Amino acid sequence: MKKYAIVVAGGAGKRMNSDLPKQFLPLLGKPVLYYTLKAFLDAYEDLVVVLVLPEEHIEKGREIVDAYFNPARFLFTAGGETRFHSVRNGAAMTEQESIIFVHDGVRCLVTPQLIRYCFDSAMLNGSAIPTVSTKDSIRQLTASGSMAVDRTQFRVVQTPQTFHSKILLPALNQIEYKEKFTDEATVVEAFGIDVHLMEGEETNIKITTPVDMTIAEQILLRRISASASEV
Repeated sequence: MKKYAIVVAGGAGKRMNSDLPKQFLPLLGKPVLYYTLKAFLDAYEDLVVVLVLPEEHIEKGREIVDAYFNPARFLFTAGGETRFHSVRNGAAMTEQESIIFVHDGVRCLVTPQLIRYCFDSAMLNGSAIPTVSTKDSIRQLTASGSMAVDRTQFRVVQTPQTFHSKILLPALNQIEYKEKFTDEATVVEAFGIDVHLMEGEETNIKITTPVDMTIAEQILLRRISASASEV
């Protein structure tokens, strides 16, 4: 089965207090985006990455790919007005019947193992949405204030959200954009197809603030140390 990873890297550096978009910030000497791309390339030798970037940063993305990877395994396209439009632009680059991963470019701690689990689940169920439980108490806002809710009934959604192309492509191409489309799962559900939830990874965090960079650095250092001890 053909495999594509649509990596959406359209973030800015506003919450990072940086002029450089967060996907390009250095993390242990390499760009954040490097670790994201490497995880997918390590997961499958036959996987093609579709890298979706703001038009003004496509050349920067090419430089990273040329420096660290085999450019033959990459396709590039410009992002759109919203995530929905960016993913649709990336999906337009895919060919043949395939499994399509959609992943946040700054979710750089994803592991090849989780990627492979998502593939297997999507092959079996048509989709795979990695999620984790929340450890915090949750309250729902109401007209009169707020109310406590059972946190065991809620899941925190991650990426890569993974789909068979026969499900994702028609949904992206036939559904008109709505503000409620915060991810691909909501698009597919609007198309009338239920999605399959699976267990994600606690370390699969999204880089958003400077604190996240510190956490990511420590996780990577632990992985490097663990890998070295196995040799």
